[in-house]
Amino acid sequence: MLELNKGVDILTDVGGVTTIDQARAVIADNLDEVNQAKLAPITNEDALIKIAAAISMCQPDSVFINTGSAEDLDWIRKYSLEKGEEKPLAKKDHTIHFDLPQDQARLVNQTFYIVNEDEKISALAKKILRSEGHAYVTEHMTGIMKGKIMMIGFYARGPVGAAASTPAIEMSSSTYVLHSAELLYRNCYDKFDAEAERRGIFFTNVHSEGPNRPEDVPNARIFMDRSWLTTFSTFCTYAGNTLLMKKGNHRFSVDYATYFGQDKEISEHMFITGMRGPGGRVTYFAGAAPSGCGKTTTAMVGTDFVGDDLAQIWIAADGTCRAVNPEAGIFGIVEDVNREGDPFLMKALRDDDTEAIWSNVLISDEGVPFWTGCGEEMPKEGVNFQGEWFEGKTDDNGNPIPPSHKNSRVTVNAKVIANHNADANADPAGVPIKVVTYSGRDADTMPPVWVAKDSDAGVAIGASIVSAATATEIGATGVKRQPWANAPFIPGALADYMNVQFKFFNSPDLNDADRPKMAGLNYFLTHENRGGPGTGLLGEKKDVRVWLGWLERYVHGEVGAIETPIGMIPKYDDLKELFAEIDKEYPKSLYDMQFALYVDNIVARIDLQTEAYGKEENLPGTLFEVYEEQKAGLLALKEKFGSVVDVDQLI
Repeated sequence: MLELNKGVDILTDVGGVTTIDQARAVIADNLDEVNQAKLAPITNEDALIKIAAAISMCQPDSVFINTGSAEDLDWIRKYSLEKGEEKPLAKKDHTIHFDLPQDQARLVNQTFYIVNEDEKISALAKKILRSEGHAYVTEHMTGIMKGKIMMIGFYARGPVGAAASTPAIEMSSSTYVLHSAELLYRNCYDKFDAEAERRGIFFTNVHSEGPNRPEDVPNARIFMDRSWLTTFSTFCTYAGNTLLMKKGNHRFSVDYATYFGQDKEISEHMFITGMRGPGGRVTYFAGAAPSGCGKTTTAMVGTDFVGDDLAQIWIAADGTCRAVNPEAGIFGIVEDVNREGDPFLMKALRDDDTEAIWSNVLISDEGVPFWTGCGEEMPKEGVNFQGEWFEGKTDDNGNPIPPSHKNSRVTVNAKVIANHNADANADPAGVPIKVVTYSGRDADTMPPVWVAKDSDAGVAIGASIVSAATATEIGATGVKRQPWANAPFIPGALADYMNVQFKFFNSPDLNDADRPKMAGLNYFLTHENRGGPGTGLLGEKKDVRVWLGWLERYVHGEVGAIETPIGMIPKYDDLKELFAEIDKEYPKSLYDMQFALYVDNIVARIDLQTEAYGKEENLPGTLFEVYEEQKAGLLALKEKFGSVVDVDQLI
């Protein structure tokens, strides 16, 4: 069980500020009159103590309070260019930020939870004792902002007033971090005190890039102090490691929902999007997928896109399952983003007047960003994440250097994307979630779409995600288990998190008619693994509209399904009709390849998960009951039809 405010608060202890009088003295000594006046509306004493402690610890030359005004944002933009963290591009309000070559993804081996003695955490996470974290922060963060300006912003992770939104303070010497925060989050400077009082908590984030040299990256650390809801980040600039309101505070949100949400709240690594169905109705989806598994593409397929990465979900008083996006923008991978697969995003990036921060892409001599898979003619030379680049350039080992890093990104406010439903994303009531999906990167086992027979089997789908490791994590290789696509961000014991999942989706507080259907998605089956020619995928990006369209109709009872041991799968005629709506032929032979049950593969997957979860303590027995029931059903089919079961044999 997590205990808040347990043990020494490292930030206030290292900063030497523990009382409001000490805080006011530090603020008076370190802020000029203008910034003291800007900070004056913030009266929450705990927040002021945290701010003063960070100033005292980091010792910046000056402090800039960002109120979210047009003048303050303009100052941040201009200072970022002056400082060199961003450089202007040809398109107005577009800039490029390059991370160090060693710091272009989440530093998974340098990310730790600060824990108290005997505090259990997820078996998939790294931890450091409070005393060790204290020693690191004391050594490396004391004076880390000398010669720099500390910038402080106040944000809401979700629409102000939403039941599951939490306010956060972002303190950094990086203009790139503060500029990104203004695109990705809602500045709630004028509402911070009220939001902190309503929610009862706020998150505190302290980051400094330090000298920003390659030799400093081995010393980089990203710490999450679970008990004090405070993050520390040093010697890095990649936003996934530094924009701590994102994954750092998501971890705290997962903790808070798990241990203090009373089984009525969950915090997920999920997109939120709406699909318009017959009659113009909008059905909202929330979906989990590890990076590189089609998550942003799926979100953008929606007619009423809300968010592509995170979701705060709760059971409302009226018995509906509601969700808000903690973010107001996207920090999206751009590899393979092109006009064919991502027309709305590409229009915003290429055609419209938008503000965008690019990172680690190729910049042409004309100041235009390009990236692998953009669908446009690539320049023969330019500047990229490794410096000067030309076609055919290799690294020290003779390996070709691609034009853009596989984890290259773009940061934009979601309002610039044509299918973004700005009203839904701003509504503190959230949107009603009718479908929850889980996706992995699976070349040989699961079909493109299937629906769990009940909520227990749905939780099991989420618990069973596997994926190939992607470029978003430095130090991760091979195929790995990715429970709920949230596992890297679950601080507590997996048993505690899983227990809440079962309770939430089975909650008696949910109206039966509003209980979300839970489904699996898989876009990565290949011909070679399904008896087809070649090695390519069995589908393409545009097919996602069909899988979501079928789920939208299934939820409303407008299409039937075929029952299997793993859940319900679509009927061919329904899919053929939906493919026709996107002007695509869908032969029965392709359907048969995609939806045949490869029993041995699925059983092997169940055995893998059973063995892995068997090593965890106190897991809900329900998970193993679901696995046993599915395995028994699959083996019965195998005995009757063989190891590959055709759909026609199931009918």
